[in-house]
Amino acid sequence: MLMVEALDALALGALGLLVGSFLNVVIHRLPKMMALRWAAECAELQGHSSEAPPTAEAPPRFNLMTPRSRCPHCGHQIRWFENIPVLSYIALRGRCASCEARISPRYPMIELLNAALFAWCGWRWGLGWTALAWSGFAAAVLALACIDWDTTLLPDDITLPLLWAGLCAAALGLSGTTLTDALWGSVAGYLSLWMVYWAFKLATGKEGMGYGDFKLFAALGTWFGWQALIPVILMASLIGAAIGIALKVFSQLREGGYVPFGPFLALAGLTAMIFGPSSILATIGL
Repeated sequence: MLMVEALDALALGALGLLVGSFLNVVIHRLPKMMALRWAAECAELQGHSSEAPPTAEAPPRFNLMTPRSRCPHCGHQIRWFENIPVLSYIALRGRCASCEARISPRYPMIELLNAALFAWCGWRWGLGWTALAWSGFAAAVLALACIDWDTTLLPDDITLPLLWAGLCAAALGLSGTTLTDALWGSVAGYLSLWMVYWAFKLATGKEGMGYGDFKLFAALGTWFGWQALIPVILMASLIGAAIGIALKVFSQLREGGYVPFGPFLALAGLTAMIFGPSSILATIGL
């Protein structure tokens, strides 16, 4: 039995490496795609056509597939054997094959972390739809955490599919949450942070969080049910406070002292997936 669990974990872990490589593309490109979309919408609202004139050269396509990945320093196009998860980074010694510019170690770290999350799902649930569902949850939450940390954005392109996927997983019996609990989890998750947002804004005149946080918390509610919302928000707050204090001590706070809350919600969601929401309350003595 132990051998079967190990093989299941190994198989999903290998898949997690490949998905992790794609997550690096999503984390890097999706915010840029959003910025281009917003620019086009602003131009249209100002009365300018977002389409190029017939005689003008069409702008290059930019999405998750096009153009192919290149070195940001020298423009070297990444060849397939330079894009093998983790192994290529080791073989290249963390440097571009052309200009030898340093490649951020975050790329293999995300690949390894996603592989570990997928492997855990394989170990916990075995090869099957349940493990695949929770693996998808983990990948989406990991991507959201990184994007929000980099840009303070939580894209609807990920949060809303994550919410709907949670409802579908509950309806199909894949998440361990009833559809009723998932539905009320999404409602309570969204409204609870929405009310906190407006209470803080009315009291201070400032925005303490973004609407993406409401949607992410609602998505977590669909996956874990309304009963898990309190332990998840408590864990997120504890993680956020610890990291915020550490950043302040080491003078690493970004301009304005703002720290996005989404990454801490994401970490709390992953903690709940691995240990269970009830164990979070037990850990903090509640």
